[in-house]
Parts: sequence; structure tokens; C-alpha cells
Amino acid sequence: MDYSEVLLTVQSALRLVEKGLLQCKDFVRWDELLAKKESLREAIEQDALWDNPDNARALTQEYAQVNGVCETIANYTNQHAHAQEMLDFLRQEKDEDMLTDLNASSGALAKRVHTLSYHIMLSSPEDKKGCYVHVQSGAGGTDAQDWAEMLFTMYMRFGQQQSHKVIVDDYVEGEEAGIKGGTLRFEGEYAFGFLKTESGIHRLVRQSPFNSSGKRHTSFASVFVVPIVDETIMVVVEDKDLRIDTYRASGAGGQHVNKTDSAVRITHMPSGIVVQCQSERSQHRNKDSAMKMLRSRLYAARLAEKKEKDAQVEKESISWGHQIRSYVLHPYRLVKDLRTNVEHQEPDKVLQGDIMRFLEEALAQKVPSKM
Repeated sequence: MDYSEVLLTVQSALRLVEKGLLQCKDFVRWDELLAKKESLREAIEQDALWDNPDNARALTQEYAQVNGVCETIANYTNQHAHAQEMLDFLRQEKDEDMLTDLNASSGALAKRVHTLSYHIMLSSPEDKKGCYVHVQSGAGGTDAQDWAEMLFTMYMRFGQQQSHKVIVDDYVEGEEAGIKGGTLRFEGEYAFGFLKTESGIHRLVRQSPFNSSGKRHTSFASVFVVPIVDETIMVVVEDKDLRIDTYRASGAGGQHVNKTDSAVRITHMPSGIVVQCQSERSQHRNKDSAMKMLRSRLYAARLAEKKEKDAQVEKESISWGHQIRSYVLHPYRLVKDLRTNVEHQEPDKVLQGDIMRFLEEALAQKVPSKM
């Protein structure tokens, strides 16, 4: 690129930085956050602070969090202002080495601000955690079971592209093709935060490969995403509320499936929630994994109950029965998110795991959690 083209590249990067910083300040209600920081600072400077150790720890932790966000946004704002000054200077005084450095630093700053904006949106404690993604075939017979397996593979490939560790915890084959249902475990930071918007009904329209006449067929599959519950989240499960069954594992083959009576199914009778795991050769380890999955499902149910009291738009976004995306392979080719109107005209790429644009836009349109 010549000098003028690099100037335009830097200008474009700095516009992205400015837009990202405005989003960040809007998400956290910047003026209110600065006032909150000052109030917390005054509180932790009180001589009597440690008369109540529990309250003192809570205040100091909250101040550290708020101060960290304020300092990061202020630092990036200063970097943006400095870069803008350099750009204005380099428009008047040509210096190729200096412009090369500014181009690199501006691009890096744009990436950092972009990441910050999503980390601010993903500010709930569970957002940083891993997650379970459960895919269940719906109406449509064999076509729906095949569609469920296509979604299952799509999420697996997305996780691998994001460098998450993806484990198949459950995989129940369909009678002729595909799967009746399956569960993937994503171990990686912010896996739940990004994938939580995927819960809902996914619809596929295509020429059926299982119909000799090749007629257009519509299939449905449900996706349910819950955070992995760890020791930081308390979920009490009593033994008397559980029914535990064992059965022989079955599936598409491979190391994650074995042929002994080691698979475990746990039913939580008060809620009716059923989980199962067959990924390990040991019945004991499958039981442990199933119990973790059950605690996560119970925690998700608790979150859903709490969110029932929030705005209707939030309620709809987590509803099990809410249709969120349409994948059309015939008579035209298009994937469209029905909540955000984001479209992708290459369904094959989407089904290979290219879903980040859908996740980001769904997050951006949700009402963010204010600090």
C-alpha cells in the first residue's frame, strides 16, 4: 500500500476504536460508573471499614472490579486520542516509518477494544464459564434427526475453531440416520457467554435426502445451552430426589463410546430434568459428569426463573420454544437469524462452524448487564 492508503487504514481502525469505546461507555453507563467508583473509594477509606470484615472484603472486591474497568477504558481512550493526534500530524508531515508503527498499534488497539466491549457485555459470573450445548431433534422424523446431527457438528467445529476443548458427553443415534439428541461440553473461557444466545429452535428447509421424490422438507431441532457449574456456584441436590439408571452406551463409534453398561442416566424427580452421560468407560466417572450436568441444568432453570421477572425481550431470548434461526438450502441458500436479521448467504460455511457474526450481533442487541 502507498502512503495515502495506509493513512486510510489507520483512520478506519481509529473509527472502530472510537465506536467501540462509545459502546463500552454506554454499556457501563460511564458517568454513573465514575460516580460509583468515587463512592466506593470513599467507603473503603473509612477507618471503621474492617470492623465488619465480610462487608470490607465485598467493598474492596467491588472497588477493584469497578476501578479496573474505569482504568482500562480511560487508558484506551487516551491511546485513541494520542493515535488520532499522530494521524493528524502524519497527514501534514510524511514519515513512513512512523506511519507503519501507527498502523500496527492502531490495529492492535481496535482488537483490544473490540474484545473489551464483549467482555463488558459478558459481565455475569456465569458468562466466563464453559458450557453444555444440548441438541435435540424435533418435528420432522429422520430428516430432523439428520438435522440435529448437522447442528451438533456445527457447534463442535465452532468450539474447535475458538480453541475450546470440546467433549462429547452424550450421543444418541437416530433409527436410520442422524441423532435423537446429544450433549457437547465446552471447556474454555467465555464459552457460555457467547453460546448462551443459541438456546432455542433452529429450522432447516431443504430437499430431503431421505425422500425419493426430492420434495422440500422442513425440519426442527432444539438447542439448549447452560453454564458449567463449579465450586463458585452453590447448587444443592439431595440424593432422595434422584433416580439413577445405567445402560449400555451406544453411538456412532469412536473412542468416546464404549459397549459396556457404563452409561448413566439421572432423573431429578422434583423438576423432571433428565441428564445422561456415556463419554467415559467408567460408570463412576459418567455419573460424576452427569451430576455436573444436572447441577448446571438446575442452575440454568434458576436463572430462567429469575429472568422471568425481567423485560419481555429478555424472557423471549432464553425461551426454550423460541425459534431463533432459519437455515434454507432450497429453493435458495440463506441462513437468517430471526432475532437480529443478520444473514449469511453461504450456509455451508455456517454449518462448518462460521457462526460468530450471529453470536456477536445477538449479544449486541441484548440489553446488557449494567455494572
